[in-house]
Amino acid sequence: MSAALREDIDAFRHYIQAERGLADNTLLAYGRDLDRFALWAADGLDDYLAPTLRELGRYIEFLRDEGLAPPSVARHLVALKVFYRFLKLEERTSESTVELLASPGLWQRIPQVLSPDAVNRLLDAPLGGADRYFLRDRAILEMMYATGCRASEVVGLKTADLALDGAFCKVSGKGSKQRLVQLGRPAVNALRLYLERLRPRLAAKAPDTAEVFVSKGGKALSREMLWVLVKKYVRRAGLNARVSPHTLRHSFATHLLAGGADLRAVQELLGHSSIQTTQQYTHVDRDRLRAIHRRFHPRG
Repeated sequence: MSAALREDIDAFRHYIQAERGLADNTLLAYGRDLDRFALWAADGLDDYLAPTLRELGRYIEFLRDEGLAPPSVARHLVALKVFYRFLKLEERTSESTVELLASPGLWQRIPQVLSPDAVNRLLDAPLGGADRYFLRDRAILEMMYATGCRASEVVGLKTADLALDGAFCKVSGKGSKQRLVQLGRPAVNALRLYLERLRPRLAAKAPDTAEVFVSKGGKALSREMLWVLVKKYVRRAGLNARVSPHTLRHSFATHLLAGGADLRAVQELLGHSSIQTTQQYTHVDRDRLRAIHRRFHPRG
């Protein structure tokens, strides 16, 4: 985190406490939300005093990748707007781009999707000679693409939820809803190698940890750490810097539809409560739709 940004956030906290007299819960919420923004800004912003609309759009994507519900995302944006109004008041910036974040177009992006070749490059990025925990990292990437799980579902997965002999696992999604998801052979193999060769050594430092994916100290990985890991391999694979953990979920859904999967089945696999959420992926698969039109329409 930039020292200047840290100082500005601290000054903002003092301002809203001393001069605005906001409630303690509001102070805590703004502080947490801006700490999350500062974590993202360390890698996502060239200059926090002059953010572009594209950069701020990526911040919204980051919040979604973190598994936040729409009301939580909206609260983060309110905190950000109040913070930048404070910076303008202090003449730290003249930027008002953040005020445009209410634009509906920013919320209706077609999700970014990797090609199958790009997915393979990402999944092959963890290397035995270069990465100390490559078995864990490869298992994480394989599982994310095999299941389309959210980042929060991956880090929350417990060893008791795995059924590798049956090639499936049980995940807990939003609202504590559970579902069964299939694991392809590459994901099963990657998980077996990690569980047999690396996890016992890591988990020995914290034997009570129930989660599958653990840190070097044996504790469960956080969503922030998962995001950092994925970004590391995205850079190594030479992919677009905007690729995030959620991109693998987008790619999973789009590739299933491209292969002919039923939309309702994809909805179940993703754990969407509404079919409308799943329908966003139909906007991406234009090539398949064109091919169907050419094949079946009398004047295609």
